[in-house]
Amino acid sequence: MGKMMRLALGGLGVAALTLLAPRVYTALKYRAQIYALNDAPTEHVAIVFGAGLRRGGRPTPVLYDRVATAAELYRLGKAGKLLMTGDGVNNAETVSMRITALEMGVPEEDIVLDPAGLSTYASCYRAKTLFGIERALLVTQNFHLPRALFICDGLGLAASGISADRRQYLRRSTAWWNFREIFATANAWWELTMVKPTPMP
Repeated sequence: MGKMMRLALGGLGVAALTLLAPRVYTALKYRAQIYALNDAPTEHVAIVFGAGLRRGGRPTPVLYDRVATAAELYRLGKAGKLLMTGDGVNNAETVSMRITALEMGVPEEDIVLDPAGLSTYASCYRAKTLFGIERALLVTQNFHLPRALFICDGLGLAASGISADRRQYLRRSTAWWNFREIFATANAWWELTMVKPTPMP
């Protein structure tokens, strides 16, 4: 193997490790802050992250499980308010989340919508700055929780993660989500430490 090839492979290896480092770090650092539903601590607010809609406007299985987990937290008295945050083009995603929560028995007055939560960073930033939330439960799947906790930690929002894994998801979907998290977590590190963007008010 030529010297140039060895240098190229070495460079690729360093780049891969640099990219993976934030994902590994967050997975290890925040695993103690991730709880199953029945072991969840009690907070005034649970933040429920959007995850897309099916054709026709109903939640995807991933999003349905997040809303269902939040509704259970509410029923168990572990969360008094549910903040539904997501891509609210025409309020579609957050409105669908609200309708689903209402169908599950959550009173309308205890559901708050943030239709400008266009990313995990934006959702956490707006929860802290716009809604004045200092402590919260974060409701999402295990693959997403380390990054969400990392972002909240960096923004000064004390949070506990609640697993919304209520079923066995498709293996190819799970593999893709975890692969995507490598890049998303690296981007979150970049946003928190270097860019520090200000999402729309």
